[in-house]
Amino acid sequence: MIIKTVELETVCGITSKLPDNTKPEFAFAGKSNVGKSSLINALMNRKAYARTSSQPGKTQTINFYNINDALYYVDLPGYGYAKVAQEVKAKWGKMIENYLHQSPMLKRVFLLIDIRHDPSVNDKTMYDWIVYNGYQPVIIATKLDKINRSQVQKHMKMVRQGLGIGQDVTVIPFSAETKQGRDEIWALIEEMMGES
Repeated sequence: MIIKTVELETVCGITSKLPDNTKPEFAFAGKSNVGKSSLINALMNRKAYARTSSQPGKTQTINFYNINDALYYVDLPGYGYAKVAQEVKAKWGKMIENYLHQSPMLKRVFLLIDIRHDPSVNDKTMYDWIVYNGYQPVIIATKLDKINRSQVQKHMKMVRQGLGIGQDVTVIPFSAETKQGRDEIWALIEEMMGES
């Protein structure tokens, strides 16, 4: 995918109305600090367009990035570690749920899981919740460069077992450092745009 233009077009907070987009949307979910902004930057071919932070829970809005005026990458708020009040977390949950229910242009949800660790209870809950909302997420196993190549298959198996998924669910190992996995994700997005 050749990225010509990128624009952060809409930022939705807890009380905002979702935009009436007419182009396909691809959403990215994952717990705080899993590397969501780094992945989105890699997919946009930009170094630091989506804000990355070592402080978990930085993304507190739903951010719509217009790519090539042809599709949107949608960055959903991180879940899990964020040091925010329970009440705010509940509102984020509601916000994400509204988005999953209400966006007619949402084509696919990508769920990011840290390949180094067993999926957490939050990860499993998020996976089940996305499925419950009618989407089969593609799993992106991030931070691939942080494990030895010989360990990759073992860790991929760990991700599948932790989420309780079979071989029919796509899992793509990804590294923001080496960009490994990026072309596969692009190919998947292009394929789904062809179907839209």
